[in-house]
Order: sequence, then structure tokens, then C-alpha cells
Amino acid sequence: MTQTLFLTSEEVAGLADPTEYVDAVRDAYRQIGEGAPAEPRTKLVNDEPPGFLTTYAAVLPETGAMGGYTYSAGFGERDAWFMTPLFDAESGEPMALLDGASMNPYKTGAAGAVGVDALAREDASSVAVIGSGAQARGQLKATATVRDLETVWVYSPTKENREAFAGDLNGTLDASVAAVASAAAAIEDADVVITATNAAEPVFDGEALEPGTHVTAMGQYNENKRELDHATIERARYVPDLRARAAPDGDAGSFISALEAGVVDEDHVHAELGEVVAGVEPGRTSDDEITVFDSGGTGIETAAAAYLLYEKASERGLGETIEFAPASEALTGE
Repeated sequence: MTQTLFLTSEEVAGLADPTEYVDAVRDAYRQIGEGAPAEPRTKLVNDEPPGFLTTYAAVLPETGAMGGYTYSAGFGERDAWFMTPLFDAESGEPMALLDGASMNPYKTGAAGAVGVDALAREDASSVAVIGSGAQARGQLKATATVRDLETVWVYSPTKENREAFAGDLNGTLDASVAAVASAAAAIEDADVVITATNAAEPVFDGEALEPGTHVTAMGQYNENKRELDHATIERARYVPDLRARAAPDGDAGSFISALEAGVVDEDHVHAELGEVVAGVEPGRTSDDEITVFDSGGTGIETAAAAYLLYEKASERGLGETIEFAPASEALTGE
């Protein structure tokens, strides 16, 4: 039998700060860029009741861990449930099982911040956030650890939500955070644009992007999700988290839409984020270049975040152990 640590969402909430998440996730992407394996999500869709079951995973050999997410969304409860198994990358033994709900905005935010750090101008100080939910908050908090932010503009369709976002984050960040009445107003003077929505149609006009802008698109986890328009994709140096997501059978909705329309071809994919982080491929090549990081969620940031939380929880004596039987023992009965 193997003793495996089980951690609840409440136990892991607040265990790590945004900087720690970003550092762990950046190193994980470096490992992937240097050849460690990761695969995009696999999604099984159910018609009735409507819902889906998703998995994605990565192996981080230098970290010594491998794992990812298995989660369900929709179905009868109309909710989502995140299970995060973590395995030892040498022995293969299960190290931990985490309820991944509370870490989700932090690990996803960290991935976005790694994209900003790799692709945005060094002097970027203003941010537009399109979206005002938990993911948008996680994105902004993480981005504030990689750039010295001065001004943030947030837009989402519901006035109360964007104003609540601005009010809450004004008290958390050193930057000034203001709610604005349109996406156009948000991106007008922004050095970095972050989209964190579930939109099926573009959320801003790509022709309005100023030269030198970086865009991090986080709502790109479905071929029908399309936060970015064709102009944004065409004008940008395009970097996805995993190249396979931007293939015709992938789930990078904005890129696939531009591909199907003939606006770009598959060679428009510049590199994976890990390749840029590892220095295998260049990131931004000029201050006037528009860059895009397209993230749909991967096992890379998930395994990295889970291991970070596992180590911190172990140090503090949190969680409880559960037993797993190795297959050899279970099959032989010995």
C-alpha cells in the first residue's frame, strides 16, 4: 500500500501566493519547452444531461512530479468538479489527490502571467481586462507579479460586476483599477490585454490594438470559444500553450476560426510558450510587435501548482492520508 495525501480545496486555498504560483508554472513550461511531455485536453461530451468530462496531463521530470486535471462540468448539477491527481515522476506512485477548485484561478492566472512575462514589452505598465470573474481576478493578480503595473481598466457587460472587480482590486494592487463602459475603452491605451471570458464571439476589435500590445487570451478552451477576432490573430505573433491546440482538430477556437477562413495558415503558429520560456524560440522581436498568448488550460500549470501545494501542505502537516494499492498487489492478492 502507498500512503497518498488528500487535500481539500479549503486546505490548499491561500497556501501559496501569486508569485510562487508563477515561479512554479514558469519552470514547468521551461521543462516542456526542453522536451518534457504534455498533451492538450481530451473532452468527452454527453448530450443528456448536457455536460462533459475532461482530462489533461503533463510530466515534469525535474520537478519530480506528473499529473493534471480530471474534471466534470454541467450534467445534472450544472457545476464543475476538479480532481487533481499527482504522481511521483520516478516511481510512478500516487503522491497526492487534490480538490483543485480553489487553486484553479491561481494556476491559470500563473500561466497567463508567464505568457505576459515571455511576450509583453518590458516596460508594459497598463492592462485591459475583459471579464470580471474569478479567472479575470487570478489573471490580474498574477500579471502584477511580472510587470510594474500602474493602470488597469476592466470591462465586462454587467456594470455591477466590473465595478465590484475594480473596487476589490483597487484595494489589493498598487495599480489604479477602473471600470469602463466598453471593451474599446479598456484596450485603447493598454500595453497588455487580458481576456478571461466564456465568449463565443470576439470581445474586442483587433484593428484597434496599438503596435506593441500583448494579448493573453484565457477563454480559448473550446473550438467554439472565440474571444479574439481574425484581425488580432493575423496581426500577432501567435504563441499557444501547446501547438496541438492550434491544429485543425484542436480547441483553440480563435485560431481555428482564422485558419478555416483562410486568414492564416498553420505556419502562423510561432512557437509554444514553453519553447519561448526555454529560449528555444524567440519571443517578442520588437517593441512594435503585437503578440498573443493563447491558453486553454493544460496539465503543465496544473501539475506544477499541485506539486507546489503538495509540498507546502506537507510542511504544515495538512491533509489526511489515503491508501492506494499497487496493481501488482491488488491483482495477485498478496
